[in-house]
Amino acid sequence: MLISFKPIDRLADTTLQGHIQLEPNAVHLWGIELEGSSWCMTRCSEWLDEAERQRATRLVREDTRRQYVLAHGGLRAVLSRYLEVSPDEVSLGRTEAGKPFVARDVRGHSAITFNLSHAHNRALIAVSKAQEVGVDLELVRSNIEVVNLSERYFAPSEHTVITHATEAQRAMIFFRYWVVKEAVLKAEGIGLRGLSDCEVVLGQHELNRDVRVRLGSRFTAPLQVCLLSCGEGWEAAVAAQDLDVMKQGG
Repeated sequence: MLISFKPIDRLADTTLQGHIQLEPNAVHLWGIELEGSSWCMTRCSEWLDEAERQRATRLVREDTRRQYVLAHGGLRAVLSRYLEVSPDEVSLGRTEAGKPFVARDVRGHSAITFNLSHAHNRALIAVSKAQEVGVDLELVRSNIEVVNLSERYFAPSEHTVITHATEAQRAMIFFRYWVVKEAVLKAEGIGLRGLSDCEVVLGQHELNRDVRVRLGSRFTAPLQVCLLSCGEGWEAAVAAQDLDVMKQGG
């Protein structure tokens, strides 16, 4: 599935937005460019809760802090369209494992679920209903020691694929494995402690985006996974129990 990334300024202008109906088990995907105006930055900051504001102030780098504020403000702008409230009325909580969720029933929409990933001036948001969902977005970076990392954290079969690949392919394959694992772990809400129980099997051709996942005992239910096309140099994936109804949000 091809994802387009839209300006955060337009999303933050709530006067242009309307309510979105979400059918059960559907997954809507939102791509956002995190390059906003000063007005947009101020507005997104106002929508954050106190914990998010405190976390933003602890981020040392200005670009990291800006991306955090715009991504989390953008998330509230997106959720507000499903919940029929203003972005500053979106109340979020976290599970013991740290997965965020809609904290209380809002006009009967408590079944809304979501997940956010942001990296290098882009954010990807998945919204669903009556099922948990996970999403991950990564910029492929060639300065990562992918062979050493895959040997330490990946299944032997995955490490073998990476070591047998050409030097030019290794980073792409590593990050393709990574986004699938992250999406699955986030959908399950179990965090990186489940990394060793998640083995990814990719299609044989480098451009084949078919993917299967073997899950161990930590996982409660089978999941569908879909790799997403986000442009050259990017890898992304979404995971949920049902991905049959999936479309671009916005």
